[in-house]
Amino acid sequence: MKSCLQRINKVKDLKHLIYLENMLQEACNDMVKQAKSEGKIAIGSVCSLIPEPLLDLPGCFCVRLRAPRTGSIEMGTYYMTSIMCEACRAILERAIEGGYEFLDCVIAPDACAQMNRCVENIEHLKLCNSEKFFVTYSDVPMKCDDTALRHYVRQMKQYVLEQLEKTYGIDVSDAALRKSVENHNRINSVLMQIGEFRKEDSPKITGYEFAVLCLATYCCPKEKLLTILEETLEEVKTRQPDEKNHYRARVVMAVSEIDAPALIRLTEEAGALVVADRYCFGSFPGRQQIVLNDEEDVLTQICRHYMVTSQCPRYMNTEKIYERQTYMDKLAKEYKADGIIYEQIKFCDYWGYERAFAGRSMREKFNYPVLSVDRPYVVGNSGQLRTRVQAFVESIEFKKQDKV
Repeated sequence: MKSCLQRINKVKDLKHLIYLENMLQEACNDMVKQAKSEGKIAIGSVCSLIPEPLLDLPGCFCVRLRAPRTGSIEMGTYYMTSIMCEACRAILERAIEGGYEFLDCVIAPDACAQMNRCVENIEHLKLCNSEKFFVTYSDVPMKCDDTALRHYVRQMKQYVLEQLEKTYGIDVSDAALRKSVENHNRINSVLMQIGEFRKEDSPKITGYEFAVLCLATYCCPKEKLLTILEETLEEVKTRQPDEKNHYRARVVMAVSEIDAPALIRLTEEAGALVVADRYCFGSFPGRQQIVLNDEEDVLTQICRHYMVTSQCPRYMNTEKIYERQTYMDKLAKEYKADGIIYEQIKFCDYWGYERAFAGRSMREKFNYPVLSVDRPYVVGNSGQLRTRVQAFVESIEFKKQDKV
């Protein structure tokens, strides 16, 4: 039976897809180099809990750290040990190889202890060449209430905005923050309009294609992507899908770090079309609009948006835990999903809990077929993972037949 990814071979490739695929092979890609040549400050980001509009202020841009084309992670393991998250070790390995020399600073939250060890090593080993290079760590909340919000705002002001202003002269005024949110929303609006086509019975875009577009918005200066995304939106509007669907099931993916679309590709080759996503490099909730009012200061509104909409398993209060499950149920219904895939990278503490607890709850309480997997950082062409997805797709097909 043909896989859903074979639709890409039947439907003409998106105009900019290959260009973006190639660009995502390097952290210091062509768009990053162009922005640097214009004198802009490159900010390394390692977590979605640092609001992007604070890092995309006029005169600077953020790049989410990742390690494309990872091979050996021996040096990263040497500094961090083999029981640490492979994503963190791979990022450190890439830094040791010189892959992040272009960065002017790294702004990290005290969210993941393993990622903190990675960033600490980048700092102490002096792996970035900028004369004014600095690293900051800020404390981000684990609960969602008014006290947590006040703390969040203080931390973002002290360890993000004030540091950028003092070191590089970045304008951190309310006007500059509003402009940054406006630019952020513009990119998000176009991307999410493209994503709306994933709801169709015969989608005009695959999960893999959308993952490439979405990932680019985290790894490249956003204003340089706008034209590409706008052209892609117009292209998708007139794109004609195959008369016959070549996928066998529709799934929502709730996963930890997917900083390369290989896992999405493998899933779709195995017969499951990824119609929606909930992960750090994905569209939900990271690419939703930030709504501002004129009464409250902008920083507080940005922090509230990120705190309230976050679906990160680091938020451990009971309300947030159950909210994440109802959020998954909403996504699955809205995008007509047949099942849910929960995934974690090996040794990820937060997602290990989320995968076990939420996966069981979605199966038993919400009655969804659920595939729960842990995986290495580099997926490649994993036969074992492919087999598990294929078996999951078959189980969904059997369930559909039983209902007939």
